[in-house]
Amino acid sequence: MANMRFAVGLQRLIPFLGYHHILMFLIAAGIILLSLLLAGCSSTSPGIPNIFLMSLYYENYPPTFDPAQVDPGVTTAIANIVGQAQLEVRVGYFGICVNADGGSFLCSNNASSLASQVSVDQDPLNLIWVASTFKDSIVFPYLIIVAIVLAFICFILLATFPGWHEETDERGSERDVKPFPSRPVSQVALALIFVASVFVLVSVLWQHTASVAASTIAQDLGNGSVKSGVGSTAMILGWFGFALFIIVTIGLLVMILSISLLDRLTDD
Repeated sequence: MANMRFAVGLQRLIPFLGYHHILMFLIAAGIILLSLLLAGCSSTSPGIPNIFLMSLYYENYPPTFDPAQVDPGVTTAIANIVGQAQLEVRVGYFGICVNADGGSFLCSNNASSLASQVSVDQDPLNLIWVASTFKDSIVFPYLIIVAIVLAFICFILLATFPGWHEETDERGSERDVKPFPSRPVSQVALALIFVASVFVLVSVLWQHTASVAASTIAQDLGNGSVKSGVGSTAMILGWFGFALFIIVTIGLLVMILSISLLDRLTDD
């Protein structure tokens, strides 16, 4: 019985869902994904420490030797300094997470407070400081923040689009009609979501390139004792957010062009 009521309610709702409602849903999904990306490593909430741009951690492994290395034996000295350390550091846009002994993560936006809770033997190469330098000097979250604001304004503009409503025709019978949205409002919404898409693209490319470069350099410097990685979850959130904004941009462009074509055909 409950399933029947739900089906009937859904059938009544679907005809009143407009094209702009789908675009609004996509924008909301993109904003949520980008917000999760920004929230990575900002707290110890479940799943948040797993959203990181780059990770650095101590691990003993066979070092890489290359003729370009002037002093290959430095790897032995580094291994002696590292000892049995197993600390892991993860970097997000606004926070750093530290796992000193394989247990739970400690997360904060203040690297000094995290360093004060770790002993010298746990972080002999100052990976917390390296991660803090990466966050403060290389990571730039503000383009994504601006993109989220622009996308939210576009969401509000789409909410002003007219929906289905009943009108009485000349014969006195009621019918469902849906007028075209305002062309200026549609164009402003298109411009906003397009700029937001460009900002997200630049940020995600910057994030990906910087994370890969920094992690590669850090691992080479700690050859044989330090490993690094790039957060796949953060990359997925960023690229999926960009993809959703691009879909909305294309959808708005198609809608505006279709309305313009219909206007021309009507005028002719």
